[in-house]
Amino acid sequence: MHLIRNSSPVILVIWAALLIAGLVALGLARWSLAFVSLATLSLSLLPPLLAARWSLALPLPFLVATTLFFFAAIFLGEAFDFYERLWWWDLALHGSSAIGFGLTGFLLVFMLFEGDRLAAPPSAIAAITFCVAITMGAMWEVFEYAMDRSFGLNMQKSGLDDTMGDLILNALGSLFASLTGYIYLRGNSAGWFGHNLSQFIKLNARFYQKYKSRLKK
Repeated sequence: MHLIRNSSPVILVIWAALLIAGLVALGLARWSLAFVSLATLSLSLLPPLLAARWSLALPLPFLVATTLFFFAAIFLGEAFDFYERLWWWDLALHGSSAIGFGLTGFLLVFMLFEGDRLAAPPSAIAAITFCVAITMGAMWEVFEYAMDRSFGLNMQKSGLDDTMGDLILNALGSLFASLTGYIYLRGNSAGWFGHNLSQFIKLNARFYQKYKSRLKK
């Protein structure tokens, strides 16, 4: 109930639509649609559930973005074949997710240093961020491969070419995110992305103890 009360109407509508679609598909014995619907719902619930488990506060824009990503990537992409209907669908999703992975990686790396800007030079934190983001992107490709092999989906499309294109996009998005983190550390600003980084850090200031005094200024 706490999860529902603190969610955006957009998120609640998507969760309800996925649940209804899954139940209707089960009733009609459309197993593939049922699986895609319920798998999308499960994955979109994962970030807030993990955040609650680890006592993290997630900004509402982050929750909306992750829910929309899973909805677009799995439900619309697979159930309604958006990957084939719209040539740019896969590129847009992988590009945006790479940036999201990168910014998430930066927050995790910065958290390990407890928000201490002096613990490591910004260039080193940016480099670690890039590596973490690349790893997250690679794990998504492993997830696509596992879904295709285990459940007969077609998330990899053209196989190797699709995977390599996705990895290149992941690298570019990770580079952008690591540079954003670098600029943020150097000047405490990085435009709209920097504002979202600050919002997360403020909500979870206890994990960034050495950064608290600067946040209060």
